[in-house]
Amino acid sequence: MLEGKKVNLRVIDTEDISTYAEWMNDRAFVGEFFIPRQRAHSDYEKGFKERSPDSETLIIETKDGTKAGWITFFLSRFGGYATSTEIGYMLAPEHRGKGYCTEAVTIILDYLFLLQKTERIQAVIADENVASKRILEKTGFEREGVLRKLVYSIGKWWNVTVYSILREEWKEPRILK
Repeated sequence: MLEGKKVNLRVIDTEDISTYAEWMNDRAFVGEFFIPRQRAHSDYEKGFKERSPDSETLIIETKDGTKAGWITFFLSRFGGYATSTEIGYMLAPEHRGKGYCTEAVTIILDYLFLLQKTERIQAVIADENVASKRILEKTGFEREGVLRKLVYSIGKWWNVTVYSILREEWKEPRILK
């Protein structure tokens, strides 16, 4: 378990898959930019069993043990010749705006830069996602640019913004010391 001041992160386990499936099938949880996936619990269970060793999903828990959301990291491949570690995250609506996700991202940055051979971490978010932009900028990510009309959801094409942080920009751990 990775411990912060407001939240702890722990690897998703079998008993969490039902909660994860509920979250990902819930419009309020996934937010205004994407349609929930509408997949069966068994599909999520299979996905977690078959996931790559280069990826991990962690449950974000408040200090009282309440499941607040999830954060993930995985290798993102570009054109078959370059890779970058990418992160993604979501919080339940009732846990947003409390600094939980900002702390979870900070913990993941510390973890990846301290324990992995990670040189670059990126996040790709809906261009209109102001809350996520704030989280990334608070945690040291730099805006790289916009990929126009990359994702189709809710009946329209969405632009996405790419953010990244490099090892030399991270400098030192902020939570995992």
